[in-house]
Amino acid sequence: MDQGLILLVAVAAIGLAVVVLLVVLAGLKGRLSMLAESQAAAQAQLAERLQAQERALTRGVEDRLGDLSRRVGESLEKSSLQAHNSMSELKERLVAIDVAQKNITELSSQVVGLQQILDNKQARGGFGETQLQNLVADVLPPSAYSLQATLSNGMRADCVIRLPKPPGDIVVDSKFPLESYRALCDAKDDLARKEAAKRFGADIMAHVRAISEKYILPGETADSALMFLPSEAVYAELHAHFHDIVEKAHRVRVYTVSPTTLWAMLHTIRAVMKDVRMREQAGVIQREVEKLMDDVGRLSDRAANLQRHFDQAVDDVRQIRTSTEKIAAKGERIREVEIEDGAPEAALAAPAIRRAEG
Repeated sequence: MDQGLILLVAVAAIGLAVVVLLVVLAGLKGRLSMLAESQAAAQAQLAERLQAQERALTRGVEDRLGDLSRRVGESLEKSSLQAHNSMSELKERLVAIDVAQKNITELSSQVVGLQQILDNKQARGGFGETQLQNLVADVLPPSAYSLQATLSNGMRADCVIRLPKPPGDIVVDSKFPLESYRALCDAKDDLARKEAAKRFGADIMAHVRAISEKYILPGETADSALMFLPSEAVYAELHAHFHDIVEKAHRVRVYTVSPTTLWAMLHTIRAVMKDVRMREQAGVIQREVEKLMDDVGRLSDRAANLQRHFDQAVDDVRQIRTSTEKIAAKGERIREVEIEDGAPEAALAAPAIRRAEG
């Protein structure tokens, strides 16, 4: 009887222990399920944050790259515009040179017609003034010269080239003695040629003295003036056979010019005037260059900042990847936990210890 009772008690105790064990296992299973669900939710939140950070980083990089591309494009467009303007100006100069050459060629090929036109003294003066006006207008800007300008002594000059002092305004006279030159060309013998040459030289010197007295005014004009000869033939004859006349004219600071030499002189004057304007604007140019250098410095600083942002973004992504790998490894370890019989508390404590270490 006692042995049966003991056996019954033992069976009851074993059943109770089994029930308790089942209850514990059920509770442990529920906690593991909750832990797994919590881990899954945490991983989902982490993934969302990583995606949000990636999108924000991508937008930031795209914005900065877009701003940098826009600035570089503006700089290239500005350089292209400057190059285009320079080419346009060069083309205009070449066109002006071509026009002047055509004018000179046509003038040389129409010597006979020119002589007929110049037979009339009044027409000759008008022709010289017109040719002078065309040459000056083709080379110089309107602000650089005046036509039929009246000086302080009441004399009217055919053209006044406006230059800064020194040298000051230069007067150009377009009249020339053609009758004596025609007589020189038509001379039949040496005696007639000698008389015509003497008259030609006297007429030239008389005109040179008139120009020196009328158009060289101290304090108002330059200390020299120009006598424009609209015929290359007259200019060539004067410099080939009348050196003494040319030297006397130089001593009173009156210089003879032909269409070709005047064209070259006007281009030289234009270059001088441009250089003067550039010198006047040197301060403005220097300030603009300084601003340009400041812009270049800011562009360099922003490029360096962008590089640092790139480097920081790469480092952040690397750290995020490291954290993700650690979290994934811990999740795998939690998933692989095996609960041994008789050690439920140790099995439950292991994940908490690992979380604390992580």
